[in-house]
Amino acid sequence: MAAHDDGGEPAEEVCRQVLRILALIGDKWTILVVGQLRDRTLRFGELHRAVTGISQRMLTRTLRQLERDGLLTRTVHPSVPPRVEYTLTEVGATLLGSLTHLADWATTHRRQITAHRRRYDAAHRDNG
Repeated sequence: MAAHDDGGEPAEEVCRQVLRILALIGDKWTILVVGQLRDRTLRFGELHRAVTGISQRMLTRTLRQLERDGLLTRTVHPSVPPRVEYTLTEVGATLLGSLTHLADWATTHRRQITAHRRRYDAAHRDNG
């Protein structure tokens, strides 16, 4: 492994950065939020209703992290009460292709994986 990437950063730092990014985009809430924003701008309440099972607190945290990382923009419209909208950025939109491929892979292999899990669990049930 090279000591530095092409930008002169130590390889270890690049690895740490990549792992943090992968942890974010691999989070189920991130995937679901990005998926909801793929074709449209949504308000907080609309996102909360669209992402089944997410708490308001977790949605707020997820949106803040996505905004911090430049994957979405948060726009506050001056009204009473204020209207806040979320939209994917260009960088955020580039994530959609990869997420779609992963979702397609999971859909294609879900039965195989489920069968393997059942066999594994059955074989290890008495060994625990």
